[in-house]
Amino acid sequence: MTAFAELTPGIWNIDSAHTTVGFTARHLMITKVRGRFGEVTGALTIADDPTNSTVQATISMDSVTTGDDARDAHLRSPEFFDVENHPTMTFTSTEIRGSSRGAEFVLVGDLTVRGVTKSVELDLEFEGVNPDPWGGIRVGFTASGEIDRRDFGLDFQVALDNGSLLVSEKIKIQLDVQAVRT
Repeated sequence: MTAFAELTPGIWNIDSAHTTVGFTARHLMITKVRGRFGEVTGALTIADDPTNSTVQATISMDSVTTGDDARDAHLRSPEFFDVENHPTMTFTSTEIRGSSRGAEFVLVGDLTVRGVTKSVELDLEFEGVNPDPWGGIRVGFTASGEIDRRDFGLDFQVALDNGSLLVSEKIKIQLDVQAVRT
């Protein structure tokens, strides 16, 4: 816990401009397609004991980008995110605990996508605290994990003649979060 010595208890607002909510899916099972969501809001509520801290985030599903306009439109469609009926994805932490998997911590929380809520675990790393040039104090965390998109009703699939799949069912999640002390 000495790594958290500079992390002051209180509310730290997520800085959307310096935060990346990314994902990776396999396409045709031979390449990786990376994407991100550009609009994220939320806060980290840091407790005196950092393992009692909480995280709450809301992501605009309309802000998905993969670098291909047609693919992004397909992801927003009812076959995937159904943005018209489910405009946001949310994450609310339920536990932070030490890790035996190589990361510093495991962040456990409820992820809601398309109205379906499932518990997910993310490997969490504390990246540090630094002052910014505008008089604020900032903190950084990275987190990563994997989900099965079918658990959230993302069932679109095309089976290929060779038995392979068009889009992987397992999706990797990568987060780089920067937050500023209020």
